[in-house]
Amino acid sequence: MPILNKDMTLCISLAGRPSNIGTRFHNHLYDELGLNFIYKAFTTDDIAAAIGGVRALGIRGCSVSMPFKEAVIPLVDVVEPSAAAIESINTIVNDDGTLTASNTDYEAVAELLARHEVEPSASVLVRGSGGMAKAVVAAFRGAGFDDLTVLARNREAGAALAEKYGYRFASELPDAGHAVIVNVTPLGMAGQDEDALAFPLEHVAAAGTVVDVVAFPSETPLVRAARETGASLITGADVIALQAARQFARYTGVTPSREQVERASAFSRA
Repeated sequence: MPILNKDMTLCISLAGRPSNIGTRFHNHLYDELGLNFIYKAFTTDDIAAAIGGVRALGIRGCSVSMPFKEAVIPLVDVVEPSAAAIESINTIVNDDGTLTASNTDYEAVAELLARHEVEPSASVLVRGSGGMAKAVVAAFRGAGFDDLTVLARNREAGAALAEKYGYRFASELPDAGHAVIVNVTPLGMAGQDEDALAFPLEHVAAAGTVVDVVAFPSETPLVRAARETGASLITGADVIALQAARQFARYTGVTPSREQVERASAFSRA
């Protein structure tokens, strides 16, 4: 990485609980590609002032994580369709004071569904109703999936999410048999839920495709169970790496190769 200098371009992330994954991912690619950029993670208790700082200080790019994804909407100038479709922002690009927002989570999930050739006729069960669940459910709708059920403990949020995209809602776990199961909850995430299996084994065994968006650790109980059944698997590591690569391209104008993204993803978790 270049020595800090006055011409270095700054990109940042804003999160309630910052991690090193994005910082290591972006800085690794800056170093590998010889770019005069640096990336730093922050948190804040004043999101309006933080976004004002992005604009005023000429910070080039800003990744936005929970709990700020919706709060930043009125603070930007342009909202691209990927963010407008789900009313949630995770990426801001600053072009000389004009802030343009998008959602690369949505884009990453859509690309991974296409890459894994998941058939739109498949029946889908999505567990979760939070901000990332919006991106996931919207990506399935955008890809032409009609048979989808949103499973959520939060009846109000889950029903609203299902209704928004024309899907079914369930507050109790349906019978096994869905071709695609998707975990968009903290179940399996490092911490108090890390040993939790997001779906019973019979649901995993019946699924041809398993998606777990938990980013850390990459090998959740659900991922391990899916590997044992031989299901087609999309992991949280896949999602976070691809969405970060799309952010990287927006910030720098350089599109990294799939191999470069894989190396940066591995480095970010080392």
